[in-house]
Amino acid sequence: MVLEGNLTARPQNVVVYATSNRRHLIREFFVDRPAPKDNEEIHAWDTMQEKLSFSDRFGLTLTFEPANQKTYLKIVQHLAAQAEINITQEDLEFQALQWATRHNGRSGRTARQFIDFLKADLKLFHANSNTSNT
Repeated sequence: MVLEGNLTARPQNVVVYATSNRRHLIREFFVDRPAPKDNEEIHAWDTMQEKLSFSDRFGLTLTFEPANQKTYLKIVQHLAAQAEINITQEDLEFQALQWATRHNGRSGRTARQFIDFLKADLKLFHANSNTSNT
């Protein structure tokens, strides 16, 4: 199982796909049909099986407490070092705190999303500055 914001590095050659074993992905009711006979869900058994399979597969509940500011910034600094992002620590922390304010608060996931965005943004900025100099 791979969770965003985990402590291990994400391999570059791994792709995660989420699938469903439900045959009818959208709930359909007889009332939705041109001549409604009954207001029951047409594929009720699929709905029941899906609910049971979720319980069987995901009976464990994981909670992620929001990090305090110091911990969040440590996570950001660590991820930035791994991503080889070269900006001042003051600028990194300022942008990271702004990002956390605008996106779901301080967490490992938020830190990862910030670093991924910053890395892409810096690459784009670097690519644009190189093309404008030629």
